Amino acid sequence: MASKAFSFTKLVLLFISRLLLKYYRNPKILQRNFSNSQFRLEKHFSIAQKKVLSNNTVIFNVEGALLKSSVFSYFMLVAFEAGSLLRVLLLFLLYPLICVVNEEASLKIMVMVCFFGIKKERFRVGSGVLPKFFLEDVGLEGFEVMKRGGRSVGVSDLPQVMVECFLKDYLEIDVVLGRDLKVKGGYFVGLMEDRKNIDDHLSEIFEDEKECCDLIGISSSNKLIDCHSWSSLCKEIYLVNEGEKRNWHSLPKERYSKPLIFHDGRLALRPTPLAITATFMWLPFGSALAIIRAIIAFSLPFDLAIPILALTGMQLKLTKPKHSKSHNNTKGHLYVCNHRTLLDPVFVSFCLKKPLTAVTYSVSRISELISPIRTVRLRRDRDQDGEMMEKMLSKGDLVVCPEGTTCREPYLLRFSPLFTELSDEIVPVGVDTDVSMFYGTTAGGLKCFDPFFFLLNPSPCYHVLFLDSIRGAMPTSSCTGDAKSKFDVANNVQSELGKALGFECTRLTRKDKYMILAGNEGIASS
Repeated sequence: MASKAFSFTKLVLLFISRLLLKYYRNPKILQRNFSNSQFRLEKHFSIAQKKVLSNNTVIFNVEGALLKSSVFSYFMLVAFEAGSLLRVLLLFLLYPLICVVNEEASLKIMVMVCFFGIKKERFRVGSGVLPKFFLEDVGLEGFEVMKRGGRSVGVSDLPQVMVECFLKDYLEIDVVLGRDLKVKGGYFVGLMEDRKNIDDHLSEIFEDEKECCDLIGISSSNKLIDCHSWSSLCKEIYLVNEGEKRNWHSLPKERYSKPLIFHDGRLALRPTPLAITATFMWLPFGSALAIIRAIIAFSLPFDLAIPILALTGMQLKLTKPKHSKSHNNTKGHLYVCNHRTLLDPVFVSFCLKKPLTAVTYSVSRISELISPIRTVRLRRDRDQDGEMMEKMLSKGDLVVCPEGTTCREPYLLRFSPLFTELSDEIVPVGVDTDVSMFYGTTAGGLKCFDPFFFLLNPSPCYHVLFLDSIRGAMPTSSCTGDAKSKFDVANNVQSELGKALGFECTRLTRKDKYMILAGNEGIASS
């Protein structure tokens, strides 16, 4: 027993020592080795003090000089979004081993677990999921230095399919060099090409440049291999230590080269080891709680369901106009709201405490069957859809989401003007959601699970804001002398909702979203 205890203690001490070694590795040895070399090595990130870099090409290591956190969470995202819970569990159980082995071995383990058996042409995590988390992890100080250079070259130890979209599309990095993944029969086999291929490609890019004085390298004190491979290209190489990176600020959203409007994936939190531990502990209880919440919402009257749902942790925040004017209308009320999740019409109905009819473009049959309010599927034919909505409005109140698809970020997509001619009185309704673990929307996954994932959050919150009514574009409005075209009315409703919610209005459509995230036009999978 004593020998077993000693072995366990030695293993724990070895694990802690490797962690400390990764955190506090000192580049002084490297400085001695390169003291007689042709370039100058700086231990501190003193390049941040340089004002003029427009004539320089900046070569930087993405993980060492741009991102603040470790790469483990990004592989966990790939395992969850492109794989399954089994991959997530396996990667999580291997985390102690990943921390103990060297960096190259840890990358190979994570690539094998996350990519083995994934179909190459269906892999969209790199463009739809990872950019959001990468952008939130970019250090402002590192980013400012990269953008001062005349040309920027990003070198990453991560697979190219993970980092290319984030760097080129959202940070406008000129050249991105990552590790290529081996493919067999259209599927990833979980192996990477050798890192030497990146170094060879980097040399090819600058082989025509005889003078290397314009090249500046930026890496981390933990990435000593970069100094060896870049020594023949860069006259100066600057190192960033972990202490400096911990003091970096996050890159503000307004500094993104391109706004992040669309992103996919179920996870709303960064899957660090601690966060994944909490998620696995929550899943059994949270799944049962989500089912209970759904049963309560579907079976009980509004007056009973709302307070009971509040006891389960759900929040509903309602704002109504102080002085709402009601116009004479022989039809039902037409409520027009922006679209955050499939539950938008349900929560509008809860706020009004009366049943509504919701029209939908693309929703799964399962979602239609379990919906607590009536849903009507549109056919994407303007004339037929207009007649259907007119018929539903003549029978009662109707709620419409003219964006045609959900958007998670504070942006409003283009409003279809089809609703503007249905009624001479339109009630704009702004909705917003807050989640902590899971998103209740998806572009590339199964939409039938959207409500479940929203209800799976510990304390999901819905904000519903009713605005003053707006005149529609019906022919009867011309009698009042303030008639507007249907496009003007649609833009006016979008503008008013944007002002009330603090969202930015765009001209993007649902087709734009699905082509970016899923490579299709948004046909629901049931």
